[in-house]
Amino acid sequence: MKRTASAAWSGSLKEGKGKISTQSGILQDAQYGFNTRFEDGPGTNPEELIGAAHAGCFTMAVSAQLGELGMTADSLKTTAAVTLEKIDGGFTITAVHLDLQARIPGADQKAFEEATRKAKEGCPVSKLLNAKITLTAKLEAY
Repeated sequence: MKRTASAAWSGSLKEGKGKISTQSGILQDAQYGFNTRFEDGPGTNPEELIGAAHAGCFTMAVSAQLGELGMTADSLKTTAAVTLEKIDGGFTITAVHLDLQARIPGADQKAFEEATRKAKEGCPVSKLLNAKITLTAKLEAY
C-alpha cells in the first residue's frame, strides 16, 4: 500500500508560499509557509500534519489493542503535541507527546495501560519518528 501527498513552493523561505495536497483530496492546495510554521499565520505546517498523522495512527492502534483484549471503546480522543527545536543550526522534531482520553465500558486499568503502551510503540508513525515519544492516557470512570 502506498499513499501520496505533494507540496509546491514559490518564492523565498520567509516571503514564499506553499501548497500541500493529499491523494485523497482531503487537503487540496492547503496553504503553508514560514508564517504558518514559525508564527501564527493562517494555514497548516508539516509539524501539525505529523501530529495529526501520529494522533490518528496511535488512536487506531489503541482500538486494535483493546479489541485483542475483548474491549471496545465508546470514545478515544488523542492530541499529539509535536516539538520542533533548533539544534546545531537546523530544526529537528525532538519529541511528540500523545495525550489520550478514553471511555471504555468495563475496562481494566492495567489492561488499558498495556494496550496504550503497545499502541504507542507499535503504530507505524511512532516507528517512523526519530523523536522521544511520551504518553499520558486517562481512562474515564463511568
